[in-house]
Amino acid sequence: MPSSGSAVVTLPTDTQILIVREFDAPRELVWRAWTTPELVMRWWAGRRGTMKVAEIDFREGGAWRYAMEANEGFEVGFHGEYREIVPHERIVNTEEFEGAPGPPALVTNLFTEEDGRTRLEVLTEVPSREVRDMIVDSGMEAGMQEHMDLLEEVARSLR
Repeated sequence: MPSSGSAVVTLPTDTQILIVREFDAPRELVWRAWTTPELVMRWWAGRRGTMKVAEIDFREGGAWRYAMEANEGFEVGFHGEYREIVPHERIVNTEEFEGAPGPPALVTNLFTEEDGRTRLEVLTEVPSREVRDMIVDSGMEAGMQEHMDLLEEVARSLR
């Protein structure tokens, strides 16, 4: 399945990346697909590899870690800590790419629903414009579009 490309990426400031995507699924189902390890295993890697780890200690102060084996044979991992959780509305967490040392990004995920559709806003804040540009230039958008499409597929399958 090709990517729908329906997530919109903007750069609100020199240190922010904003992704906005609507899903044809109720907020409760998108939330569940976003926060349940077995379901994250089905969408997070997009079509770029195979998920190996989706560990989620879903509580404020809890940790998470996702890792995949990329189709090219190397491992890609991210981890972080949950800072704030408002059920079905908001998750604030840190995010650190395991291949690049440095301070983690701060990510705010907002889930809103209207007429049975969910709008997800993912705001990533990084320490500098250079880090922001490195992320944007890494090809992150193509992989993100794939995993957002699969996230919608997983959420819809929970109906």
